[in-house]
Amino acid sequence: LDEKRAPYPCVKLGQSDNLRAGEWVVALGSPLHLSNTVTVGIISNVTRRASDLGMGGAARARMAYLQTDAAINQGNSGGPLCDLDGRVVGVNTMKALGADGVSFAIPIDEARRVVTQLLDHGRVRRPYLGMKLLELNAGICESLRTSTGTPFPPKECERGAVLLPHVHPGAPADRCGLHSGDVIVKVNEKDVTGVQSVLDPLEPGKKVHFEVVRRDETTRKGFVRLCVVVQAEEMRGG
Repeated sequence: LDEKRAPYPCVKLGQSDNLRAGEWVVALGSPLHLSNTVTVGIISNVTRRASDLGMGGAARARMAYLQTDAAINQGNSGGPLCDLDGRVVGVNTMKALGADGVSFAIPIDEARRVVTQLLDHGRVRRPYLGMKLLELNAGICESLRTSTGTPFPPKECERGAVLLPHVHPGAPADRCGLHSGDVIVKVNEKDVTGVQSVLDPLEPGKKVHFEVVRRDETTRKGFVRLCVVVQAEEMRGG
């Protein structure tokens, strides 16, 4: 960079966490080597999970993309997805093969977190607890109650609480006292409304308070409620 020409023009960053489905956005880039191309569309979904797209791997489990019908093609990747005030709300990333109007961008708030970690640590530090997560709804809860013949999970779990189908033996979650079959209903005293609300507060070395309900047929209700303090470790590899 030529320091004599600084400061260089730059775009303003917006906030992707405040986006809502239906808001207009503009994608900029050079698709198919066609420079200075602008396409327009709306936000179709604000939390399209990597698992919905068939993307596996523990490191990707936390990722949720912005979905838009603005055209994003080869050559758009890395370009900005902007709101109508010109603020960057996403980083254009990919499109669904064999479909039109199904494109995805990394939320700018996630990109900002990654940049902060790179500046602070020289790498991206991802938390590891060693447990599988299943977001509950009314249908899943009713199926579980029918299969076990018990009132567990309770009705309160139908609003997005998160079941732990499996806790890996010896993992941080296991050592902190979480069991397979537990249902997380609150994180740091805030109601759980889905998997992302469990994942977002996790940072390596940071303590997080989980309120869980656990099946216990020795009680009248058929379950007990307890608080578990967990501390994630840094994910290695994966």
